[in-house]
Amino acid sequence: MKFVKSIMAVSAIMMLFSCENSLSVVQELTREDTIADITARDITYVRSDSGLVQMTLMATRMNRYAVDDPAMEFPEGFTAFFYDSTQAITSRIEAKYGISYEKTRLIIARDSVEVENFETQEKLNTSSLYWDQQKRIIYTSAPVKITSPDKVVYGDSLIATEGFDRRTIHNVRATIEVEEDE
Repeated sequence: MKFVKSIMAVSAIMMLFSCENSLSVVQELTREDTIADITARDITYVRSDSGLVQMTLMATRMNRYAVDDPAMEFPEGFTAFFYDSTQAITSRIEAKYGISYEKTRLIIARDSVEVENFETQEKLNTSSLYWDQQKRIIYTSAPVKITSPDKVVYGDSLIATEGFDRRTIHNVRATIEVEEDE
């Protein structure tokens, strides 16, 4: 029931954060005359709870902008790893571009976005992805491709837990069974 409520909340959020609005904010931050307040190289951010690492985010470059809604931009991409209670890596999110808004704790990933669940050996590929760190969910209204060891699924949009272990795919267009070589 909690996941269903999250889906409903994300649907409302998706209406508020339409692609045009987010794109205009990204364009504003990346204008040539906008200068980052802080620029850092080879950063690692760690999210932990009670001494246990839950997530690490790594990027080769980060720009921080102190605007009305402070943001950290990852113009050269980022990779985030998620951990279980035994500190084993369970999943990964990677993109060639990202921007993180501090107030809303929303990360927008663009360009060759890939999410991988190491336990299920499933991979999500899409052109853009929203990652709500407060609710620990990911979602997109862009077409998605999900590859697993035995099939490939195509859909028009998706909402999932940030670890990519539970998800809903909207308007599934095709499911292709993969035959194994003998």
